Amino acid sequence: MIDLKTYGFTQIEAIPDGLVPGRVTELRRERFTVMTGRGEVTAVLKGAFYHSAETRGDFPCVGDFVLLHDNENGDSLIHTVLPRHAKFSRANYSGHAAGYAKTVLEQVVATNFDYVFIISSLNGDFNVTRIMRYLTQARHSGGQPIVILTKADLVEDYTIPLAEVTGSIPDVPVHAISSHTGQGLNELDAYLSPGKTVVFLGMSGVGKSSLLNVLMEQDVMKVQAIREADSRGRHTTTHRQLFMLPSGSMVIDTPGMRELGLFDAGEGIRAGFADVEEWLTQCRFTDCRHQAEPGCAVLAALADGSLSRERWERYVSQRHENKYVQDKTTYLIDKRARNKSIAMWSKQTKKNGGWKK
Repeated sequence: MIDLKTYGFTQIEAIPDGLVPGRVTELRRERFTVMTGRGEVTAVLKGAFYHSAETRGDFPCVGDFVLLHDNENGDSLIHTVLPRHAKFSRANYSGHAAGYAKTVLEQVVATNFDYVFIISSLNGDFNVTRIMRYLTQARHSGGQPIVILTKADLVEDYTIPLAEVTGSIPDVPVHAISSHTGQGLNELDAYLSPGKTVVFLGMSGVGKSSLLNVLMEQDVMKVQAIREADSRGRHTTTHRQLFMLPSGSMVIDTPGMRELGLFDAGEGIRAGFADVEEWLTQCRFTDCRHQAEPGCAVLAALADGSLSRERWERYVSQRHENKYVQDKTTYLIDKRARNKSIAMWSKQTKKNGGWKK
């Protein structure tokens, strides 16, 4: 028998009869791999789940703790998703580009983790703005964000980009590493203690798979060469999966994201740009647009260099995107609530004998 406490399962004492606890370790389309007391089992969702889930975000995800009907002769049935203590989500624009989507849905990437490793390479695709977008979403996730700068052995002087990142986010740990030479890997030991879960996030080609192979002390993921033209890689990881490291900690590896759509990121924006929002409170007018109004503290700060133009533009960009997502998401929720009310009203009408003239 496997002790599920090693997989972080400690949150429930009394389990209903007929159900067993487990943790989702892999998701491929509609099939789940779940670690239970007797080992790994394959599972599918109980049919009622599709009717009871309010949103797509309620469906099980890698990292979730679940209760299921165990079946030794076939697929087990996932009955319940237990409460999450951490969740990383992104905006899914329903097949359309950001800014053109009719609706925006929440896509849960991973759950129940302690640390968020925001992984970015130090090669030609290094981008601080992208790192800060991941950081904004990570601040809202419930996990502690850590920035990992990979491929330190491939740049002549990594201290320059390292200083750029630490200067932009002074309150977040930043580590420069090389999976090839082992440089800086010992700095990650503090986050990889037994029972802790880490989620890997980043674009394709930033070195997530290489880092996972090193931490696993074996090649569990295929590593593909990046394109020399733009330092970007192909998708090595094609699905989300949880790995148990020799150290006793766990890693949730996720497919590379070309772009991260911010979802419900207001709290993360406020936490990441507290210095910028402090200027907003000092404007003469409460409805200041920070464009040409007299007494605008933001314009004054930009003029004397107290607030950098680059940081202000990053803040404005994230605020605009978050508002757009909120508007589209609210519309979708309202529409669902209205349709649900109509369905209930229609059912009640039929029960009472239909329309009366």
